[in-house]
Amino acid sequence: MMVKRNSLIFLTAFGLLLTGCSKSGFEITKDDILEVARDDANATKSECENVSIKEQKGSYIVSFNTNGGSYEYKIGKDGIIKERSFKRGAKEETTETEKVEEPVKEETTKKEEKSSTSFDEGQQQAINAVLANSGLEQSDVSDLSCSLDSNTNQYTVTFVLNGVTTTATVDATTFTVLSTILG
Repeated sequence: MMVKRNSLIFLTAFGLLLTGCSKSGFEITKDDILEVARDDANATKSECENVSIKEQKGSYIVSFNTNGGSYEYKIGKDGIIKERSFKRGAKEETTETEKVEEPVKEETTKKEEKSSTSFDEGQQQAINAVLANSGLEQSDVSDLSCSLDSNTNQYTVTFVLNGVTTTATVDATTFTVLSTILG
């Protein structure tokens, strides 16, 4: 009787283990996907209009409009941005990548090495964060500058795009874009 009871406990535990392992990932809701897109666009819920979320072949297609332009994202069910499209007026910028943050940093670093302006590692990370947040590449903008305010521990990144000056502040510890001001 003892052998059967131990076998039953073992089989039950093994079954529970297999049940837990069968869920190979986590479920992401449409609200979570929208939050990923809004966060990447640095847009609040109230700034987003004409929000659309469609499921398509293992991904979600998210689109919305803000005062700054219109955004469209292809986001995997794992929450990773696969494609981003930003449209401001007639110009459209599209970035296709597995994980937006890392490849954008690599690409802009290569382009930065060719330019005559050099930035230290922290400045370049702040610039990369602002450009990725705006759906831009370093070659898209002019008059790029970056400075660190040691009192607030924040970088200030400034650039010009289509004659409009953009100023953004970035947390120097996390490289999170805190604010963006156009004009």
